[in-house]
Amino acid sequence: MAIELHGYQYSVYSWIARLALHEKGVAYNWVEVNPFAENTPAGYLATHPFKRVPALIHIGFIVYETGAITRYVDEAFEGPKLQSVEPRERARCNQIISIVDSYAYWPLVRQVFAHGVFRPLMGLPADENEFRKGLEAAPRILAALETAAGGGQYLCGNQLSLADIHLAPMIGYFVLADEGRALLQKHPRLSDWWADFSKRSAFAHTTPQLPSALP
Repeated sequence: MAIELHGYQYSVYSWIARLALHEKGVAYNWVEVNPFAENTPAGYLATHPFKRVPALIHIGFIVYETGAITRYVDEAFEGPKLQSVEPRERARCNQIISIVDSYAYWPLVRQVFAHGVFRPLMGLPADENEFRKGLEAAPRILAALETAAGGGQYLCGNQLSLADIHLAPMIGYFVLADEGRALLQKHPRLSDWWADFSKRSAFAHTTPQLPSALP
């Protein structure tokens, strides 16, 4: 069963797709694609016309957009089910995924992580103003997620779901900034969930290896 996952090693959305595959126990071949490179291979543009990552290829079937990939992975392969059949739990899961995509990604990852952690590590110029904007937006997002999260071990109850898989990499990058970690700690439900989820073997196995600080 040949499966290829095309992604960028530092992409949070590629990380989400990898995490879903690992939690399902699905083997795959990783194909590194840098969407920021000037000369993207023509073959990849045929796979993903918008030049983004990730994209999954399964026996000739191509699917891109992370939410589509993770739902396909859950529904096409054996393994633990990551989407509840109970309407309210399923709605909660989809709501959290939508919050992650619509409101959390830019402030938590593209502003706080990128300008407070990643760009300095890579020796690239960082914008302190962008970093601060992300920190200012984060409390509202974290509060919404705190409210949306249900009781139980995971965000949607006692069963691991795609909501956990979509949010965890975002938080994983966000808390690498000291200020981000301090903000998360103000939300007890999310903090407890994060302390537990971040210990999962699939999460540790898929966490990108960031470069060491440059001199």
